[in-house]
Amino acid sequence: MSTEFDLGALLAERGAERYELHARHLNPQLPRMLHTIGFDKVYERAEGAHFFDADGNDYLDMLAGFGVMGLGRHHPVVRKALHDVLDLDLADLTRFDCQPLPGLLAERLLTHSPHLDRVFFGNSGTEAVETALKFARYATGRPRVLYCDHAFHGLTTGSLSVNGESGFRDGFAPLLPDTAVPLGDLDALARELKKGDVAALIVEPIQGKGVHEAPPGYLRAAQELLHKHKALLIADEVQTGLGRTGDFYAYQHEDGVEPDLVCVAKALSGGYVPVGATLGKEWIFKKVYSSMDRVLVHSASFGANAQAMACGLAVLSVMENEQIVAGVRRTGELLKSRLTALIDTYELLADVRGRGLMIGIEFGKPSSLKLRGRWTMLQAARKGLFAQMVVVPLLQKHRILTQVSGDHLEVIKLIPPLVADEADVERFVAAFTAVMEDAHSGGGLMWDFGKTLIKQAVANR
Repeated sequence: MSTEFDLGALLAERGAERYELHARHLNPQLPRMLHTIGFDKVYERAEGAHFFDADGNDYLDMLAGFGVMGLGRHHPVVRKALHDVLDLDLADLTRFDCQPLPGLLAERLLTHSPHLDRVFFGNSGTEAVETALKFARYATGRPRVLYCDHAFHGLTTGSLSVNGESGFRDGFAPLLPDTAVPLGDLDALARELKKGDVAALIVEPIQGKGVHEAPPGYLRAAQELLHKHKALLIADEVQTGLGRTGDFYAYQHEDGVEPDLVCVAKALSGGYVPVGATLGKEWIFKKVYSSMDRVLVHSASFGANAQAMACGLAVLSVMENEQIVAGVRRTGELLKSRLTALIDTYELLADVRGRGLMIGIEFGKPSSLKLRGRWTMLQAARKGLFAQMVVVPLLQKHRILTQVSGDHLEVIKLIPPLVADEADVERFVAAFTAVMEDAHSGGGLMWDFGKTLIKQAVANR
C-alpha cells in the first residue's frame, strides 16, 4: 500500500501560497476582493463557532459558511461518524443495491417532516431545488414555475430560472419558463395561476437576501390558491431548515402549511460532506418513478453516498440530543432583542428583523445633517457601501466575521452556527455597538475606509 501522499506535509509546504494559488488557478476575483476589503486572513484551525489564526487569536463566526456549519466546525459527534463510516469499508455507490444508510437518514428526516413521505438525496441545495422543479413540472404536466422577487434558490440553470436577482441571471438566458411575483402578494399569485400553466410556486419562508419573512398567513393562503389551481407549493429550506429559525423548518412557524415539496441542504452536511435532499409527497414521487423503466429517470452519481448519509444521521442525532432547536430559539431571541434595543440610540440603524439565528440588520438614511451628507455620498457611489463599512471593522478590529446580505443592500445578515451561545451574543453586540459609535462620531478609520470604497465603486463603473 502506497504511503507517499502526506496531506499534512503538503499543507505545511504549500499552505502559505493559498491566495496566490486561487488567483492563478481558480476565480481570480475572489482573492482580489478579499485583499481590497482586508478579509485576506489566514485561519489555521476552527472549532465550534470560532476560527483561530497562527497566533492563537480567535475570530467569532457569524456566517457559518453561508449556513453550512449549522453545528459549528468539527462537532465531535459528526466527526466521529465520518471516521466510523470510513473505517467500515462499506461497499458504497454500487448503484445496484440498497444500502441501509440512505433509508435510515430518510426515515429520520421524515420524522421531522409531517405530511411528507419520500426523499431524494443529491449533493447540494441547488440540486435539491433542481429536483423539486423537475418533479413539480412532471407531476403537474405544466411548464411554468413562479418565484418571488429577490429570491435566491441556486445558480445552476434550473434554479437560476427562479432566482430573483438579475445580476446572477444576466448573460445566461434562455432559462426555464418562469415568472416573478412579489413576496406576500396573493393577488399577483392568483393572476398567474388563472393562466393555467403554472406547475408550482417556490418560496423561501424567510428570504436570504435582505432577510425578509413571508407575511403572516401568506404561505397558507398561497398553498390554498395553488392547490385550487392544481399547482404545488415548494418550500426552499436550504438555508432556513434544520433549526435555523427556531423551528425545524421555517414554514412550521405558520399553522396549516404543508408544502408538497421541501428542499434542504447546508446544515445537513455537518460541514463535512456536501448533501442535498428533496422531500415530497407520495403521489409526486410515484408519478415520477411510475415504472421500472423510469427507475433512473432522476438520479445523482454521488447522491446518498455513505459519508454524506453518516454526517446527516449524526447531525440529526445531535440536534435531537442537544436540543439544538430550543437553544436557537433562546439565543436568537436574545440576539434580536439586544440589537433591537440599539435602534433608538443610533440613527443609522433602521431595522432589526428575522427569526432564530437568521437576523437582518438594516441601515438607513440618518437625520442629522453631517451624517446625512456622508450617507448620500456613499449612496451616490454605490448602494450597499455603508453595510460593507460595518462588516470590515467588525473583522479587522473585533475579529468577527459577518456578511452583507446581498448586492446593493444596506443589510448585514447574521447566520452564526446554531451552537452559538450567550457569550457569543454579548461579544457581537459589544463589537457592533463600538462600530456604531465610531460611525456616528463622524470621523475615524471607518469613514476613511468609506472613501476607499467610494473610489473603488467609481473605478468599477
